[in-house]
Parts: sequence; structure tokens; C-alpha cells
Amino acid sequence: MPAASFGLNQVLTAAQMRAAEDALVARGSSVAELMQRAGQGAADWVWRVAMGRSVTVLCGPGNNGGDGYVIAETLRERGLAVRIVAPLPPATDGARSARAAWHGETRDTGGVRGGVLVDCLFGSGLSRPLSPAHEALLADLADHHEATVAVDLPSGVTTDTGALLGEAPRCDVTLALGAWKPAHFRMPATGRMGACRLIDLGIEPVPEAARLFPRPRLTAPPMDSHKYARGLLGVVAGSMPGAALLAATAGMRAGAGYVKLLSAHSHAGAPDALVVDDTPLAHALADKRWSALLVGPGLGRDARARERLGAVLERGLPTVLDADALHLLDDDLLEGVDGSRLLLTPHEGELDKLREVFGIATGDKVAVAQALAETLGLTILAKGPDTVLAASDRRLAYFPPAPSWLASAGTGDVLAGIAASHMAAGAPPCTAAGEAVWLHTEAARRVGPALIADDLVHFISAAYSHFL
Repeated sequence: MPAASFGLNQVLTAAQMRAAEDALVARGSSVAELMQRAGQGAADWVWRVAMGRSVTVLCGPGNNGGDGYVIAETLRERGLAVRIVAPLPPATDGARSARAAWHGETRDTGGVRGGVLVDCLFGSGLSRPLSPAHEALLADLADHHEATVAVDLPSGVTTDTGALLGEAPRCDVTLALGAWKPAHFRMPATGRMGACRLIDLGIEPVPEAARLFPRPRLTAPPMDSHKYARGLLGVVAGSMPGAALLAATAGMRAGAGYVKLLSAHSHAGAPDALVVDDTPLAHALADKRWSALLVGPGLGRDARARERLGAVLERGLPTVLDADALHLLDDDLLEGVDGSRLLLTPHEGELDKLREVFGIATGDKVAVAQALAETLGLTILAKGPDTVLAASDRRLAYFPPAPSWLASAGTGDVLAGIAASHMAAGAPPCTAAGEAVWLHTEAARRVGPALIADDLVHFISAAYSHFL
């Protein structure tokens, strides 16, 4: 992953966040000061969402509730109609201090209607389900307000995994305090977050933390470039040539200077600029000008497909393995292969298949991706509605949510083609994968609703221009 990904866009677990806050306190910041900083920063966002409407702040007993008292007082001082619902009294010194500074109405039951609900019942670190009474109170308030804003995380969400500990409300905005948390980018929690915004509390970088993969900064080719200098990408087809053609077409539009489809099939609908090489695969792969290869889309899973995959891996080039290649892969095929040049792009079913084949313990998506990457010495892009990138050295990156319309046949082939194109242009696997996810997401946004993979290909160039 590029150095920029190790900046302030870190994604901290609950334990890492507690340690980071403790470090701030050890350097002279008080808990009350951090609470003021968090509450006032959140109040700025709630003010924008409210647009003059009344605000109800649901405060819990901990420091998340303390943030809520600060939010409420800040908005009250600005002239908004604000009330607090607090089913439990403050239980921490910071929350008690913030409660004492609140000069408005407080009640301990629901039955309140209003414009904006601010959920400060329980934030990060929650490890047990909400009580039935608290879950019912939260649901009632959410149902009777026009918009809901969660502070740090919606109540009822597990910080580190994104699992739901109950029926967490769907929010319009979630305000992350100090740092992103894994749940902001992991399903099913991320599907309930709405728009996510980060409030800076001055948290220092944590070296071992995961990161939000940064927005890429792409560049045009140098003036003296030629097609081979920009990278020669080979896409290896198999028994179902359509998927490979789709991936090759995506690769052509994603930055590589020259793309060849290595296929024995006829491709009447192929773009004129795409070279189809129908010579025996061993002969085609002998070309010394190859920069990268992609194998898997439409490859098949029979003995012939395995032979083609083996030939690709023996070539030792930077390679993307996708789709059928992930079902064929095993220790025998990887023997003697330099894993640092490999990028695997499994969806959840393929990830589970890899887990079984390589003896990885059962775990959640992130744990399995990390274990595979570390064990096999390669890079894993575990794609889906909560895509995660795991490197062999334990680096981990998350991505902002992409349009749900990408849940469509063939879009994974397009993603693989984009990533392979960037590897052909010289990007290492982690960088190529992260850039591909951003391009894929932007292309989907530009296509719009009810997209199909063929549409997506035609918007890659426009997406590329967005990052220049």
C-alpha cells in the first residue's frame, strides 16, 4: 500500500482507540477536554443536518453519553430547540461533568417527536446486546424523528467486526470520533451508517493499525511513453471466453498500453484495439515483453484449465488470480512461485474455498484474508460490499462503500481487469488493488442505477480522469 495510506486515515479497533485516547491524556489532555472536542465537533455536523429543526439527544451512561450532553448544550447555545433523553444516569466522571454543564430539558423516557435524533446511547466498545428496554427506546425515537445521527457508531454495533448486537437503527449520518473503526466499513454495520464523517481529536498515528485506502493520485503517461513502456497485459481465457473478454476490455481502459487476450476462441464482438492471440499458451507466454498476466475469469475448472493456470504461474510474472483460478489453486500450483507478485481477488465464496484448501482456521472475512495473505506470502483483495485488502506483512486496508448496484454478474471480472492493468503499468499488487477498487467504485457511480458489467467498462476512462 502506498505511503499515503499510513497517514491519519487509520482504522482503530476498540482497544487501539482506548490506548490512543489514554496516550493523549498522558500527554496532558484531560478526558473532559477530549469530550468537549468530540462533542463540539459532532455538534457542528448535527447543526448542518438539523437546518433549524429540533434535536433530541439520546444519552447513555458512559463517555459516549457525555459527548451527547456536550452536543446538546452546544446546539442549545446556538438557538436550536434541544432536549435530552437519558434512560440511565451518567456513570463516568466525564459524563457527570458534561451533564452538570447541560442547562436544558432532560427526561428518562421516550415518546418524543422531533427533527433530528442524535444517538449517543452506546458508542464504540460495546460487547453485549442492548437491553430490550433500550432497544425499544432507540427504535421508538428513531421512528419519530425525521433523521438520525449516530455519534461514533450506531448503538448496538460491534466495533471490531461490524456485527449487530440487536436491531441497530439505520442512520442518515455517522460521526466517527478521533479515528475510523472497522465497523464503519464492515457489513452488516456499514449498511446502517449512512454518510460517514470523521471528527479529528488529535489522535496520533498507530503504526500497526489498519488504514482506509487513500484516494489515488493517478498520472498521465510520460511524453516519451510507448505501448510497451506502459505495460503489456495478457488475459488468459478458458472455456467461457466472455468473462475473459470483459476483463481484457476493462484492462485496455484502465491504463495498460497494450492488452492481449490469449484465447483459442473466436471473439467477434471484441474491440478492434484488442489483440486476440490464439497460438498455444506456452508459445504466447514465451514473449519476453509481458508485464503482467490475469487468469481466472471464464477459465473453467477442468484439467485443461489447471494446466493453463500452472503455465501462467510458472512464468513468474506479476499476476492477478480471479474467479475459477481461485477454485483450482493449491499448494502444488504455488510451489516455487514468488507470492509477492500475486494478487488474489476472491469474493466471499472463493475466500472460503481458499480457506479450506490452505488449512486456514474458520474466522470472519478480515481474519481469513489476513491469514491467507500471511501464510501464502501474497496479497488478498477480499471483495464484496465491504471490500478489504490484506498484505503478506499484515498491512490491512478498508474502502468506502461502493454502489450496491455492483452486485451484478461480471463486475468482478471488470475489477480484476483494472487491477491487472495497473500491475502491468508497474504498480505493486497492493497499490494496484486499491487503485482498482477506487476506479471501479467511481465508474459505478458514473454509470448509475441498474448497471451491468458491460456499462461499467465504458466508464472506466471517465473514472480514471477523475483521479488525475
